[in-house]
Amino acid sequence: MELTGQIIFDAVILIAGFLAAWAYTRIFTLLDRLGQELKEIPEKYVAKDDYREDIREIKEMLGAIFKRLENKADK
Repeated sequence: MELTGQIIFDAVILIAGFLAAWAYTRIFTLLDRLGQELKEIPEKYVAKDDYREDIREIKEMLGAIFKRLENKADK
C-alpha cells in the first residue's frame, strides 16, 4: 500500500512538473513574440510629429496650387 501512494505522488509531481515547464516555455515564447512586435512598431506606424510635418507640407503645396489657379482664372 505504501508503494502505491509513492507511485501516485510521483505521478502527480511528474504531471505538475511537465505542466510548469510547458507553461514556462509558452510564456517566454509569447514574451519573445511581443518583444519582436514592439521592435516593428516604428516601421508600421508614423510618429505624430512626422505626420504633422507631412500634412503641413501638403497643405503648403495645395495652397500654392490654388494660388496659381486663381491667378489663371483672373486672366
